[in-house]
Amino acid sequence: MALLETQDLTAFYGNFQALFGINITLNQGETLAIIGANGAGKSSLLRTISGVLKSPAESILLEGKPIGHLAADEITSLGIAMIPEGRRLFPSLSVEENLKIGAFGNKQAGYWNLNNVYDLFPPLKGKRNQPGTSLSGGEQQMVAMGRALMSNPRVLLCDEISLGLAPVVIKNLYEAFPEIKNTGASLIIVEQDIVQAMKVSDRVCCMMEGNITLSGKPEDLSMEMIHAAYFGEE
Repeated sequence: MALLETQDLTAFYGNFQALFGINITLNQGETLAIIGANGAGKSSLLRTISGVLKSPAESILLEGKPIGHLAADEITSLGIAMIPEGRRLFPSLSVEENLKIGAFGNKQAGYWNLNNVYDLFPPLKGKRNQPGTSLSGGEQQMVAMGRALMSNPRVLLCDEISLGLAPVVIKNLYEAFPEIKNTGASLIIVEQDIVQAMKVSDRVCCMMEGNITLSGKPEDLSMEMIHAAYFGEE
């Protein structure tokens, strides 16, 4: 049984349909990368899985149990956490307070606590009393990642964590993923950087206009196949 599965998943913003019958699976210990151009539906997929956008109950399954109808806080309590695009830190809170928010209402026992987040991201410890939004972009992304980890997720949804960051910062952030996976989390990574996505994932799905247009293992997908799935056949 898959850890997480979507079945003919649809999503709407009012009358606008963002997702059209999405079928994906995430297995225990796996990293699934979702790639695609801007507007392809990648973030909408994560927002729907995390409960921000509503969906029919049976369209999202966690270990075979329907969760599509649940609110975002209920889904978080079941072990699904999201690192949102743009980090979304609370500007009035310190680094440590932002991190602690991630553990609020947490029902999952696990490895992650403040000390272990600081071990994973050492720059944060010395700045724990500073406002979260006063940090550099890369350090703010560390706070956003640490906040999600504080809920001890079984499924970690990562929405464009590399957006707007320097390559060396992106490299440092992605180097944290093996340790995160070693603590039991499975990952869905939304990423526009195809090379980065292929490097860290076990499987890749490409989206275009709210549909899955290609899926497979990175080693089985050529750049020609990905280009066609990204932009459509010429």
